[in-house]
Amino acid sequence: MKLTVLGATGGVGRHLVSHALADGHQVTAVVRDPARLPVRDDRLTVVRGDALDAASLKEPVAGADAVLSGIGQAGRRDPLHPASTSARAATEAMRAAGVRRIVVVSAAPLDRSGAGDPALTRRVFHPLLWAALREVYTDLEEMERVLRESGLDWTSVRPPKLTDKPGTGRYRRAVDANPGGSTIPRADVARAMLDAATDPTTTGHAVGVSS
Repeated sequence: MKLTVLGATGGVGRHLVSHALADGHQVTAVVRDPARLPVRDDRLTVVRGDALDAASLKEPVAGADAVLSGIGQAGRRDPLHPASTSARAATEAMRAAGVRRIVVVSAAPLDRSGAGDPALTRRVFHPLLWAALREVYTDLEEMERVLRESGLDWTSVRPPKLTDKPGTGRYRRAVDANPGGSTIPRADVARAMLDAATDPTTTGHAVGVSS
């Protein structure tokens, strides 16, 4: 497959690139600073671009079989609202290029139903997280709304707390629910996103993942 990765130098994005290359895909990585992505591979094209700007993305997404985005806020407050802003830019560029498939990273607390969550998580932990990280989650909610209304073939992957532990290549998954579990390595989130990109049963759904 030909994949375009947004946020390729971030915590999830760099694993998206490495996993995709290991799987034999052709990868176009969109980055603001190419020096931050020191990977060298004949199947990797690094493009300087702004994932928050549709015009900057039109060429990198052209011809892609799927777009994968690891973009989110780096802190509790970001006036650029990167998750939703990048979703608008990506979907606009994709529609212009005739590309339909997009997979993004979101967050487990966006599942307001609590399906699959233990009662303590549903009643205590998620409300506390929303109180502390409301701006982050509001940006992700807006991102998911943009995707739902885009007319494209989207999937949102919702992990719990991310860690930098080595990936195992294994994860639990639940469609439109959380599978339980409080953490997952970033490398395994990237693995789940790549798996979802070729799984039509995830299209138009939020997919909860955890270790």
